[in-house]
Amino acid sequence: MRVFHNLNVDFLGKRKFFYMFSLALFLIGLLNVVFRGLSFGIDFKGGSEIVLQFEKQIDITQVRGNIENIGLGNVEVRTFGGETGALIRTELQELPKDVYPRVVKNVEDEIKSIIPNVAFNVVEKTSTSITYSFPNPDTTNLVSERLLAAGFQSGKVSEEPDNTQIDVSVGISEWIKENLREKITGNSFRVIKEDRVGPKVGDELKRDAVIAVFLSLLVILIYLGFRFKFVFAIGAVAALFHDVLITLGLYAALYGVIPGLNLDIDLSVVAAFLTLVGYSINDTVIVFDRVRENMKIHKTLPLMEIINKSINQTMSRTIITAFTTLISVFVLLLLGGDVLRAFAFTLFFGIIIGTYSSIFVASAFVLEYAEKTKKKVQFS
Repeated sequence: MRVFHNLNVDFLGKRKFFYMFSLALFLIGLLNVVFRGLSFGIDFKGGSEIVLQFEKQIDITQVRGNIENIGLGNVEVRTFGGETGALIRTELQELPKDVYPRVVKNVEDEIKSIIPNVAFNVVEKTSTSITYSFPNPDTTNLVSERLLAAGFQSGKVSEEPDNTQIDVSVGISEWIKENLREKITGNSFRVIKEDRVGPKVGDELKRDAVIAVFLSLLVILIYLGFRFKFVFAIGAVAALFHDVLITLGLYAALYGVIPGLNLDIDLSVVAAFLTLVGYSINDTVIVFDRVRENMKIHKTLPLMEIINKSINQTMSRTIITAFTTLISVFVLLLLGGDVLRAFAFTLFFGIIIGTYSSIFVASAFVLEYAEKTKKKVQFS
């Protein structure tokens, strides 16, 4: 792209304006995080996530209205992967005590309708499943097959020929199915995923995610300290903190403002932040490499001119790389569905912010250090 060749823009001469711009973005994000908070997915806060696949197109408003008042507390319902899928999230990991007996009764009524007057015993009962025992293997096989055909999540305890026990799920998905089956007729559906995460596991994942990001920044700091001067490493890591914190602030600032961007922070977002860290540091290293080369070639030029010259020389590569990556990520953001939307959102805005910070944070930090300490930055 020849339009970016022979640039001569005084980027660092405008750095104070961009300091204020970054500060404004950071404060907007911080205020939203403090007063509005971040919305965590069940990966971090615990809960249940159920995905239903319908045979025909659904009205998600109707599904939401049928589920909101069935005793599961705060329930979030959204489309999933198209117009025939529904994603249901609740903070509960198991059925409420007043609902549990009703789900068990539904299962046992279904068993009695399959084989009237059949004798069966409860072998084991947990908060999410019940194991039943039947008189003989033939009865066991028949009941297991009919329950499965009726939409219950059931299966034989063992594939041995003399097995007489079946295990039936009595989780949250069963209660949801029971209610929807009565209210949405003529559109059969099945549960294709049910995930449960306890609050203790969620806290551990949250802690591990923070540690993962912190360790990645620490390793980058050490690596750049050896490859360049330590001041360059500090500038690069400061830019990465800048990218992560401002992108995180966008989650809180845009939540509930832009339709389709009510995004929860889950493990895919952590993966996106780590990807962002790698992408952003690559941009910064490209600029720093050119700074080092120019400092060896133009030994009498002031540091500000050398850094500006280096940024201008690498601008063509920076714009082309960022633009082509953004196209791919934007397609993911639009067409990737709910599963990939948070990942794509993080990368889309993170790449823009990361490209910006390579110039106005990382490079500016090196210049500010040299001017404040009056030390000459040079490479042998």
